[in-house]
Amino acid sequence: MRARRVLVGDAVRPATVRIADGRISAIDPHDSPADGALEVPDTATLLPGVVDTHVHVNEPGRTHWEGFATATRAAALGGVTTLVDMPLNSLPPTTTVGHLRRKQEAARGQLAVDVGFWGGAVPGNAGELEPLWDAGVFGFKCFLSPSGVDEFPPLDGAGFTRALRTVAGFGGLVIVHAEDAAVLASAPARPSRAYADFLLSRPDDAETAAIQQVVDGARETGARVHVLHLSSARALPLLQAARDEGLPVTVETCHHYLTFTAEQIPDAAPQFKCCPPIRDAGNRDELWSALRAGVVDCVVSDHSPATAEEKNRGDGDLQQAWGGVSGLQVGFTALAAEAARRGIDVADVSRWTSQNTADLVGLSRKGRIAVGADADLVVHDTAAATVVDAARLAHRNPVSAYDGLTLPGRVTHTLVRGRLVDPDLPDPGWGTQLERSA
Repeated sequence: MRARRVLVGDAVRPATVRIADGRISAIDPHDSPADGALEVPDTATLLPGVVDTHVHVNEPGRTHWEGFATATRAAALGGVTTLVDMPLNSLPPTTTVGHLRRKQEAARGQLAVDVGFWGGAVPGNAGELEPLWDAGVFGFKCFLSPSGVDEFPPLDGAGFTRALRTVAGFGGLVIVHAEDAAVLASAPARPSRAYADFLLSRPDDAETAAIQQVVDGARETGARVHVLHLSSARALPLLQAARDEGLPVTVETCHHYLTFTAEQIPDAAPQFKCCPPIRDAGNRDELWSALRAGVVDCVVSDHSPATAEEKNRGDGDLQQAWGGVSGLQVGFTALAAEAARRGIDVADVSRWTSQNTADLVGLSRKGRIAVGADADLVVHDTAAATVVDAARLAHRNPVSAYDGLTLPGRVTHTLVRGRLVDPDLPDPGWGTQLERSA
């Protein structure tokens, strides 16, 4: 592949990228002879494939919500060449090695991109964590408040500390849905179609209290911890202080928190409901500033789809509707569009969504254009536009907060380990199942 804009390391420069046996074999000058090279237009940038470490595939058990075939097709079309699947909302959840094997069997032959798996930490499964780690999961997700599904209950304070100590003992990673159960229980949560009322039911204090617990837990146990889907900018000082202290704490935010604002969201629009919620425009600006300053490490989709019936449960009552934003296929493009509006180059967006996420889970051959890396590549063209029609997206249920948007920029080509994805029929047998390397 030959392009005038190629992200190599920290620099965008002209280059010819050579591929052999699914990996990048050389990065040569732009004018090097290369018969048959795919020529990238000057309006486009050649980037490493997106590594989305927060995706709910839901298969087996809730495949009518989402499944491996539909999720990985959506991923490939959106420039995501690797995803890591969350341990819920599948049935059974990935909380034992046996459950992991059932998920891996369900995924076999259905993957258009490469897929890894998170394990889960729930009450009573501390003895399962090291066997899951040895079986290749990338870490362990837990909740500090109800998850929304009974089969994946939250950890109380003692259980959370026990999980941290256990995982610290073998050098693993704990990833945390950080909303405090007590704060949520005391927040007003009356039935309502008003988005403002939903916001009141998921206050900033729920995040700040839980993140303080996560930081304290990392200090006490030495465990590596990762804060999932940061929504509230009020927690940023806590995270900066943890970084300054040298604690092993990292944090992600999501495309939708950086794209939408509460002021834009109409009432009775459950496609925007997620937990923690999309907050106001000033909050969004602070999240962008934190990304640029390195306080927030990476950006992911938290693709959490459900059926239209689940999303519309309660006829617009946002307390009853299922929470989750379906953004796997369009999240990167939306993020790049908002970044461009703010004068931020797509190369920075790529680092937040590719290299930093790959580094989080130890995938050293993913998320970068370097000799020896997997040839997972994406062409993002600013001369093209993306018109989002939820009915035409590849994920299983046609519900999306991004529906109706026209986004400047488009993913025009995706390569997974050197093979160009056919946009009309991605190969469901090409993706591989990834395991954490020792």
